[in-house]
Amino acid sequence: MGKVRNLLATKGYAIYSIEPDDTVYQALELMCEKNLGALLILDKGKFTGIFTERDYARKVILKGKASKETLVREVMSEHPVTVTPDTPIEDCMKLMTQSFIRHLPVLENGQLVGLISIGDLVKYIIDEQKFIIENLEHYITGH
Repeated sequence: MGKVRNLLATKGYAIYSIEPDDTVYQALELMCEKNLGALLILDKGKFTGIFTERDYARKVILKGKASKETLVREVMSEHPVTVTPDTPIEDCMKLMTQSFIRHLPVLENGQLVGLISIGDLVKYIIDEQKFIIENLEHYITGH
């Protein structure tokens, strides 16, 4: 199985982020506009955390906070689990399962280079299996 860098090469390296002093409402607008389940938090360009739909549900809505008044820094997840481009895909699946998370920021030499989701992993694994099956079919039929 491949590594995170193989997945990012296919998916792309786009990073959608907000700053800790942005409001939760601003974060939700961007998440809605880009159809995202999570945003990375950059404080003056430095990666400091992640804000997810789960953070919103548990730390804003259920606490009775107002989205337009609550700052992202108040509800973001600091020090999230991260991976590197050399992390095997299988290890990412284990990390997500064990930590009950759906997003993994990707850091290389301390710098943010991407974000992968559980959906990205599932798509990568399905595509990889499809490729293997096609190669086996060609091998068996001699084409």
